[in-house]
Amino acid sequence: MGHHHEQHVPRWVIAAAALMMIATIGLAALGRARATSSSDAAPSGEPYAELHVEDRENGEVAFFNAAGDEVWVVPQESGGFVRGVLRGVFRTRRLESVGPEQPLRLFERTDGELVLRDPATGHTVELRSFGQTNYESFAAILAATEARP
Repeated sequence: MGHHHEQHVPRWVIAAAALMMIATIGLAALGRARATSSSDAAPSGEPYAELHVEDRENGEVAFFNAAGDEVWVVPQESGGFVRGVLRGVFRTRRLESVGPEQPLRLFERTDGELVLRDPATGHTVELRSFGQTNYESFAAILAATEARP
């Protein structure tokens, strides 16, 4: 009874699957290379700020420079993007058992990218990737720190 059916996979299906695997590997490598280059890039030196963040009971979020001067306040019920970024940063700190005493770094890289980095955890956020309006939220905070003596 040796009835045998040969099944052939069309060549185009095999080629499409191979192409999809190559594209996936390439995109993963590109993403990893970009993450590595952005996290390894040193601050340009100017502008640069070390910031402490305080979440106040009245719903405001206050930013303080290294000298302890209040440089920016996000009013209650506004600044959704800033709050969202900070939630991610502080969630990582909680997971890694890092307290709020260590400052965050907000700086402009030599390529012009504005970056928020948590040196305590290595968490890095490239702010331009979220659009110009959101980028400008953090650019205003950085500008406020520069205006302080």
